[in-house]
Amino acid sequence: MTVHELLTRELFRLQDTSVTLAALLTALLIVLVGRLVSSGVQGAVARAMRRRPSVRDGNLHAVRRLVHYAVMLVALSVALETVGLSLTALFAAGAIFAIGLGFAMQNIAQNFVSGLILLFERTIKPGDVLEVEQTVVRVEALGMRATLVRTRHDEEMIVPNSVLVQSTIKNFTLRDSLYRLRAAVGVAYDSDLHQVRTILERTAEAFPGRLADRPPVVLLLGFGDSSVNFDVSVWTDDPWRSGPLLSQLNEAIWWALADAGIRIPFPQRDVHLDPALLARLGGAAAG
Repeated sequence: MTVHELLTRELFRLQDTSVTLAALLTALLIVLVGRLVSSGVQGAVARAMRRRPSVRDGNLHAVRRLVHYAVMLVALSVALETVGLSLTALFAAGAIFAIGLGFAMQNIAQNFVSGLILLFERTIKPGDVLEVEQTVVRVEALGMRATLVRTRHDEEMIVPNSVLVQSTIKNFTLRDSLYRLRAAVGVAYDSDLHQVRTILERTAEAFPGRLADRPPVVLLLGFGDSSVNFDVSVWTDDPWRSGPLLSQLNEAIWWALADAGIRIPFPQRDVHLDPALLARLGGAAAG
């Protein structure tokens, strides 16, 4: 058998069309060329977008993914037409198949659609700092089914895209990276509140982790059972390090109050006994 005969020999029939090895190889070549074209177009788009200083890496990543999917969709369509598979018939069969597949793969389809929504809306991008189900994470990569994130403990998590679309998510870096650190502190009731406020304001202003263009705020929140409660707020531009920064702020407040001799009380209760009851109890014990 010659090479020509091998390439033109019918392998199977598809929609009354003879499918040969040559057609399959041509379809595969079209897909490979599509990948090469996709890489080239992505590179050109990336170079064009990087000339704009306002473009963030997350936006660039989303655009590149959309370009890749668009080019590969065209390549796959041409490849299928080359093999002899009509796209019209494919869509008609796909509609019937999608009904059955939708019931069996609802979660996968839901996550896939959610991935497309994230790419188009760009409300969540690689590098963003989020709070997902009470866990602060940084987005590493957006996928079509799930998103790869990393926690502050360097643990990698795979979050389904539907969770990011349908749940309430805190994005600390959506429009800017400003983050408010809030330290709660209580002082004893016999403290000089003017002195306490002055110490807290000076400590917050001298804190090295805060933004210099945003003055700190010291608020008296209320009067607790054992202490007068204050709230000390400073701003930072690094929400990912908010935990260590808050720890440093709390430590600075602790030492500032300790150096000034101001007590931070612990919860306590005063017990008052009725003298008449004590007398009766004493008489009963004596008898």
